[in-house]
Amino acid sequence: MIKIGITGSLASGKSTASKFLSGKRGPLFSADNAVKELYKSFSFRSLVSKKFKIKNNNQIKKNLKKMILDNSGELKKLEKIIHPLVREKMKKFTLKNKNKKLLFYEIPLLIESRLMKHFDKIIFIKSKKQLRLKRFKLKNRDKKLFNLLDSKQMSDNVKIKSCDYVVVNEKNLKILKKNLLTIISKYE
Repeated sequence: MIKIGITGSLASGKSTASKFLSGKRGPLFSADNAVKELYKSFSFRSLVSKKFKIKNNNQIKKNLKKMILDNSGELKKLEKIIHPLVREKMKKFTLKNKNKKLLFYEIPLLIESRLMKHFDKIIFIKSKKQLRLKRFKLKNRDKKLFNLLDSKQMSDNVKIKSCDYVVVNEKNLKILKKNLLTIISKYE
């Protein structure tokens, strides 16, 4: 089993790259999808509501976003709840798929969370900040949130030092796929 981690800065194209790489090659674990699943869980929403004193459980994401934008320290508090739960889901995914040749993991904060030792190879998806902001805004998200989340991440230059491959994603999908194929063909 070869475990391949895919990471990059906010809105760099990690999801697109991950889906392409894993397609017909092996299962994909997405940390973002694991978080989305957590928010669907009543027990998780209750825990977060209690910790952050949120009254309306149905508007939890909206309330958290406002709290984080008002006080960036709240993000760390939220991460301390979410990250261990996502790691647990990642372990279960790995055990469930231990007989597969290739496993893919899309983890935005892979380097910041010091998860490098869990992967055989790490691919970093890189894009300029202006392009990442443009992509972020296309998903109906605002610049203030982008700047806050982006400021909490390590710089690309620091993260790249912990990665085996860097794929620049600033042109088009065809070029991205070509560059990813060059890498993944070594492991198929």
